[in-house]
Amino acid sequence: MSEYPAAPAASADRSKIITKPVLSWAFWDWGSAAINAVMTTFVFTVYLTSGLFGDTDANSVVLGNGLAIAGLAIALLAPVAGLRSDAGGRRRFWLGVNTVIVAVLTAACFFVYPEPRFLVLGVTLIALASVFSEFATVNYNAMLPQISTPATIGKVSGFGWGMGYLGGIMALAIVLFTLVTPIFPWAGATETNSLNLRLVAVFSAVWFMGFALPVLFAVPEIPGDKGGPRFTLLQSYAELGRRVRALFRTDRHTVYFLLASAIFRDGLGAVFTFGGIIAAGTFGFPLTKVIIFAIVGNVVAAAGAMIGGWLDDTIGPKRVIVFSLIGLLISGMGVFFSPGAGGFWVFGLMLCLFVGPAQSSSRAYLARLAPAGQEGELFGLYATTGRAVNFLAPALFAAAIALATPHVAQAQRYGILGIMVVLLLGLLLLLPVRPPRSDG
Repeated sequence: MSEYPAAPAASADRSKIITKPVLSWAFWDWGSAAINAVMTTFVFTVYLTSGLFGDTDANSVVLGNGLAIAGLAIALLAPVAGLRSDAGGRRRFWLGVNTVIVAVLTAACFFVYPEPRFLVLGVTLIALASVFSEFATVNYNAMLPQISTPATIGKVSGFGWGMGYLGGIMALAIVLFTLVTPIFPWAGATETNSLNLRLVAVFSAVWFMGFALPVLFAVPEIPGDKGGPRFTLLQSYAELGRRVRALFRTDRHTVYFLLASAIFRDGLGAVFTFGGIIAAGTFGFPLTKVIIFAIVGNVVAAAGAMIGGWLDDTIGPKRVIVFSLIGLLISGMGVFFSPGAGGFWVFGLMLCLFVGPAQSSSRAYLARLAPAGQEGELFGLYATTGRAVNFLAPALFAAAIALATPHVAQAQRYGILGIMVVLLLGLLLLLPVRPPRSDG
């Protein structure tokens, strides 16, 4: 299983790194950043949890519950979706279908007016969009072996992650300076009925769909197993269980990697999720500085992902992940002990630098392990294991603050230690995992 899988050729010359299929594939990451950065992180969910919809704490609970239900749906359905797309030879087809659904759901958020009665509609649309976005991502990640070679897979994965970070920066900048805090007056920037914030949804949908189109034309469809069995949904779960058991018997290190990566990926996500909160609450950054830090941090993370991709193909994905996690632990402790904003800038940007390579090489690691024709299934499990533990870093972040509150004045700073515990646990679980054969 550690052999690199054969895959349909996506271009005439696969010795190059930046080919037309690779660029088209990476543009999907560029476009999807509008959903992740604009809709679910910095802008639209902030709108949903604001006082425009009633009590902010209650709104946050509704949003949290909606996303939790979405996470459960992803955990239950993602691996089956990957299995079925592999067997049917319709990976590109399902990537396209799910992409269109995400774009439509995102655009529909335009109709979420700033009244409490529209809160459930907004949360439902965001939750559904996150589900179908994850389904699309399963098929998107599974395309990685199709467009790369054993010598370029790390660089290609890193390039995709880097494009995603840069796309998020561009989308955020456009939204901030044309809709949220416009630098020139125009009709769409009016705050009447929150038109400017509702237009953010339309912009994000168009941005995502526009940049997602190239991959649907440039990367060929995989061949289906015409003589293979066709499963109903329930039969797919039974088949999935059989394959997981077989995977554990034949290559349990792949299962170990799925578990280890689920832990450290949760910590990686928390670095961005709580970074802005710590910048504002602990180091006194106003909103404008938080946004500036987010933009600079994404630039640094993009550079880190691309550098890590090159190192991935040179020294192997496991070494890149281990080195990155150690760098994250050192940087995180630097943030914890920093007395002021200057230290946060230095060590916070170091955190961003190491997040990119860890994310990119984790995807490349699994792509190297995936047997031909089973990439979607394995990336479905990748999504599921990640969702299964995505409560861990937030829970330890909150617990560390709660434990510190009776004893120190600035307890929020101690939440950093909770995230560091998750990253350390992921690192310790990864160390005994056997690397892919190409890792040396």
